[in-house]
Amino acid sequence: MTYKLDELAGEAGVAPRTVRYYVQRGLLPAPEFRGKDTSYGREHLARLRAIRVLQQAHLPLEEIQARLAGADLEEIERIAAGAPPHGLEARCAAPEEAAAAPPPAAAAGAPRGAHWERVEIADGVELHVRTDAPERSRRIALDIESRYTTLAPKGSR
Repeated sequence: MTYKLDELAGEAGVAPRTVRYYVQRGLLPAPEFRGKDTSYGREHLARLRAIRVLQQAHLPLEEIQARLAGADLEEIERIAAGAPPHGLEARCAAPEEAAAAPPPAAAAGAPRGAHWERVEIADGVELHVRTDAPERSRRIALDIESRYTTLAPKGSR
C-alpha cells in the first residue's frame, strides 16, 4: 500500500510537518516520487509508529535514530507493535521504573545527563548500563545477564 503525505501522517497520528522533519533528520527514508507526488509505503508507517513507541519510552531522537538505523522492517514492526527491541534493551525496565537514579558509584563517573538502562537480573538484583557505554562494557553486561537470569526462579523477574 502507498500513502500520500497527508494519508501517512493521519494513519500514524502525526502532523505532515513531523513526517518531513523526520525525513530531513534521517529517521525516515526519503519518499519515492511518482510524477509530481511523493509516495510513502509500509516501512514509513512502521517507522513512524516505532518512533512514537520509543518516544513514549522517553528516548531522545538521536537514540531512536541509532536503534532504528540497523533494524530491518520486521524488527521495526515489532517495535511499532510495542515489543521491546532485540538485545540488551529488551530486558530494560519500563520507563517509569527507569526514572530511578543510577547507583551513586556509577553516577560518579558518568557524564552529566547520561542515560542508563536498567537490567533486572533476579528479584532484588539489578544491573545498570550507561547507554553510551563502550561495546566491551555492554558485552560484559550481556554476559552477566545471560549467566544469572537463567538461575533466577520463574516469576522473580
